[in-house]
Amino acid sequence: MRKFQYTLAGGAALLASAWALQGNGARIVALITGTNAFVSAKDLKPGEFRKITVADLPEPMPPTGRGGFGFGPPPKAPAGAMPAVPQGFKVEAFATGLKAPRQIRRAPNGDLFVMEQNAGEIVILRGNKDSKPETTSVYATGLTVDFGINFYPEGPNPKWVYVGNTGSVVRFPYKNGDLKASGPPEVLISDLPPRGNHSTRDIVFSKDGTKMFVAVGSADNVSDNQTVQVHRANILEYTPEGKFIKIYASGIRNPVGLGINPTTGELWCSVNERDMLGDNLVPDYITSVKEDGFYGWPWFYIGQHVDNRAKMERPADKTEDKVIVPDVLLQPHNASLGLTFYDGKMFPAEYRGDLFTAEHGSWNRTTPSGHELVRVPLTKGKSTGVYEDFMTFPGGDGTWGRPVGVVTGTDGALYVTDDAENMVWRISISTSK
Repeated sequence: MRKFQYTLAGGAALLASAWALQGNGARIVALITGTNAFVSAKDLKPGEFRKITVADLPEPMPPTGRGGFGFGPPPKAPAGAMPAVPQGFKVEAFATGLKAPRQIRRAPNGDLFVMEQNAGEIVILRGNKDSKPETTSVYATGLTVDFGINFYPEGPNPKWVYVGNTGSVVRFPYKNGDLKASGPPEVLISDLPPRGNHSTRDIVFSKDGTKMFVAVGSADNVSDNQTVQVHRANILEYTPEGKFIKIYASGIRNPVGLGINPTTGELWCSVNERDMLGDNLVPDYITSVKEDGFYGWPWFYIGQHVDNRAKMERPADKTEDKVIVPDVLLQPHNASLGLTFYDGKMFPAEYRGDLFTAEHGSWNRTTPSGHELVRVPLTKGKSTGVYEDFMTFPGGDGTWGRPVGVVTGTDGALYVTDDAENMVWRISISTSK
């Protein structure tokens, strides 16, 4: 067990957060707060804990100002480079040669279903022999900008594999252990707004199985056109049969990864916030999602901060005092994507129920942020706002890896997709002395 060491700024409230984490068994090497909590990818160190609060947010840059603008292929890994993880863990390449692997989910029998978005395919990784899949097979093809995937109903014998294409939700008949879809997809929802700037459509089901949640991001950064935003920047609620019920939560610019907290039953999501207000605005975030909650986009951000660029007419019920502040503020522009609640037994007990989220990496920042896997310690399913840099990509400027999805395997290891390296990483406990 490592010694507890604290780097504190912000007074008693932050000290209480550190004590709470220590009491829950979390091994805190450093708790970095205030303006020091903002960091670039090249400076990340596994095992450091951070907390960004509303009070830490800088003033916005002028509307024409922004950080770096860098689309294009990410750099390749430096020769011999490997991701870094905290002491006591190890990381290794599990599956390689994939085609833009994105979301990843675990079937009840342990198969890992991986969305290959560029290929329009679902690939199954089965088994683990010498830290490699024993078999790799194509479950389904012909999908359209596919991202979300899940199994229904919950339990050992689901009957369906649900898929979120950019403009639709479909499902394939499934029985445990299928390596190939046994029939064509059934279209349940055909009118999701497709593509836009945000094309991912993740899917999860409520704990009782009566609700299906679908995440749909905004069409752009800060819109002035209500028509193109219909049913966008929302989490939508349907029945499992595809009947629309309502907008479950709104004002969420781009909710990407969805998950159900196994302790509380709450819906959680990871969110890509808006760009072009400066390097350290606006923080991406991870949060529990309140039913009928309003999270601000496009008129407000992170509580009651006003975005004067938003010209779209604001409904009377979308008022400043109703904006919900997210649970965990992350690095701005880091593109927070897939998430999982750790339900394995390999990691120490202090990790049980904690949240892990893939941070894909920034574009709208002078020095890149993200390019990591973060851990959010939870106590009875609740967060204090603290998160840990868990897996990073040292070497170069730290941007050669781009994590997308993360899932807990039946062996208790974490499996992380990377669409820059076109592979799946496996994080396990180190057995070296």
